[in-house]
Formats: sequence, structure tokens, C-alpha cells
Amino acid sequence: MSTGGFPEGFYWGTAAAAHQVEGGNHGNDWWAWEQTPGHIKNGDRSDPACDHYQRFASDFDLFKSLHQNAHRLSLEWSRIEPAPGQFSRTALRHYADVLQALRDRGMEPMVTLHHFTNPTWIADAGGWEAPETAERFASYAERVTNELGQLARFWVTINEPTVIAYQGYVRGEWPPGKRNLGAAARALVTLLRGHWLAYERIKTRHPDLQLGFAHHLRVFDPARPFAPQDRVVAAAFNRVFNHTILQSLRRGRLVFPLTRAGQASGPIRSQDFFGLNYYTRELVRFNHRYGAELFGERVVPVGAPRSDLNWELYPEGLYRVLRSLQQERLPIFVTENGIADRADARRPEFVLTHLTAMLRAIDEGVPVRGYFHWTGFDNFEWAEGYSAKFGAGTPAAAQCATLCADLSNQPAPG
Repeated sequence: MSTGGFPEGFYWGTAAAAHQVEGGNHGNDWWAWEQTPGHIKNGDRSDPACDHYQRFASDFDLFKSLHQNAHRLSLEWSRIEPAPGQFSRTALRHYADVLQALRDRGMEPMVTLHHFTNPTWIADAGGWEAPETAERFASYAERVTNELGQLARFWVTINEPTVIAYQGYVRGEWPPGKRNLGAAARALVTLLRGHWLAYERIKTRHPDLQLGFAHHLRVFDPARPFAPQDRVVAAAFNRVFNHTILQSLRRGRLVFPLTRAGQASGPIRSQDFFGLNYYTRELVRFNHRYGAELFGERVVPVGAPRSDLNWELYPEGLYRVLRSLQQERLPIFVTENGIADRADARRPEFVLTHLTAMLRAIDEGVPVRGYFHWTGFDNFEWAEGYSAKFGAGTPAAAQCATLCADLSNQPAPG
């Protein structure tokens, strides 16, 4: 256990996405996707979800009572711009009220501009495969920060671009439901262009705002370290899933294999902080039947503790990833970290062990500035519907808040 503590002013909070908690989002590609039988487990739908659109003030009161001094949320693009170039004053006023409610409670907002959902008019025009989507996203991002930038300092442009590409264009389990590696690469190119354009425009108008991506990074280890073929496919997974985006951002230009899908470049510095979403690691074993997934079969160690989604609980991975991110030379926020745990039996230990791993990295000089647990709600968990219980809004959440205070060696914020 560390003998130190978390830095002064450390941010403690939970994270959420608009479509997963608000209810009533009927103007995006995910709502359309939910209407087809078989797309969502148990036929679940995202309306009413947690009714957070109406209940946000009382929800924030609960978060404040759990010693949270920050909250990560997303805005629903389809509410704000329901048609091309038409911005809803009602939606913008609503989100201004949401951000002000957080500020009134002494909670720092971190705002995500895009968390998986596209307006239907964007989807109908080709979604992230269409090069024009980058410009349309940047225009939306610029308008939103012009309207709301005075209420929030930290902004995430896009959440988990590699997950968007993988789930929607490789596995086909999310919209638009494709299984095409070329389409996935084209989508990633457009996502990067959208981020670069948005960053440049927002920083020109609002240089004091802090912007970043929220990157989903996983640890990929060879299932059989002695087997050269397992080491090769694990390295390939790490390169494609983790480092392609990171290297492109670091260099301000696309790197292989994205260079085969298009051309794009941006500023060498386009992140003011690094947002890390970490959940698990995967062991990778060579299997010739898995050609569409780089010939890598992902497995879970026998006897390893797992979440309800069969993800290995591996807190050491958080430490390993944080140490690897020192090369980015940026402040780091753990923008997501959580567990699907219907029985609420493993969550306190999960939080304790992951925070301990994070504190170990901080003690070794990694500049971590905040931690956002996924999530404060038992929400609509995309294709899993309501079956995956990530919500920390349970009796265990009070224990988690106490653990946070104990680990920080200081009173819990608030």
C-alpha cells in the first residue's frame, strides 16, 4: 500500500452517457437500431432509461451525498442539432441548466461531445464512413462550446473511437452493423479528422478550455508466452486497438494501417489531457479460424475473477497502462473504470484494488488528476440492454466512497 495520498484537488466522480440515462432520445441511430428484434438483449430499449433528462437535479444530489466532486456526462447531438445546421435553443438551455446544477453543487463537469450516438440525418448520410461527417461534427462541437464553454472547463471530443469502429464496423453488433475492416479503417480516419477539426476550432475561440479524447485501452497478453505465434497476435492487437490512434495523435498525421484508408492530418498537439477508459485485459491465442480478428482468439485465464460480462478483473492492468502513458506527457484522467456486477458483491473490492493500482502509478510519477467510475446508474448498456449492472448507485457505493477517502488520506471531497 502506498504511504502517500492522492494529489490535492483530485477529482472523484462517476461517468454517464446521455443516451444510456436520459430517456427520450428518439432522433439518433441507436434508437433506430433498438427497433430491430435481436439487436438488444431481452428486447430492451433506451426509453425511459433512468429518466435523467428530467431527474438530473435529484440525481446530482445523490452523487454529492456520495462525496463526488466531479461528474462526467455527455450531450446528445441529436437533441442539439435535430436537422443539419438547425440548433435547438431548448436543448442548449437544458444542458446549460444541467451544467449549472453541477456547479451549484460544487461538482466539476467533464463534458463529452460524442458518446457513440449519431443523429439519424448523420447516419443516413453515411455516418463515420462519410468524410463530410468530420466537418459536421466539428461545426456541432464549435457551436456547443460557444454556447456552454463558460460552464465547463474539461471537454472530451469523442468517446472510444476504436470501440465505435470495432463494434459497428468489424463485429457488426452496433450501428451501422457492418463487418468490413476497410469500413472500420475509414470510420477511424473520419473520427480522427473530426477530433482534429474540432480541437483547432474550439481552441481558437476558447484557448482556456481543456480538450481530449476518451481512449479505451486494454492490455493484450499472449495466452501462451512461450508460443511465438501468440506473442505476434497479442502485439498486433495492441498495435491496432491501442497504438494506431495514439501514434496518429502524437504525430499529427495518420499512421499505418490507417494510411491505407485515407488521408488526414492535424496539430501535433491536439489533447490537453489524456482520458483513459480501462476495464480489463485479454489473453490472446493464435487461431487460424479468427482471420477477421487478426487470427487472435481472446480467452480469460482459468479461475480468474470475472465480471458478469465475463471480463477478467485485472487491476494490475490499470497500473501497466498508466505507466505506459507517461510518454504522452499529459495530465491523465481515468474517465471510465467499472464492473458489471448484478449481485453487487465484487464492486467494493474492484474499486479498492483499482484505486490502489492507480495510486501506485501516481506514487511513481504518473500525473493522474481524477477518477470517474462507470457508472452512477444501472443504465441502458447498449447491446446488453439493462442486463449489465454497472451502476454504483447501490449500498456498495457508500463503501466505495469511504474507500476513496481512506486511500486519499484526506477527507472525502464535499
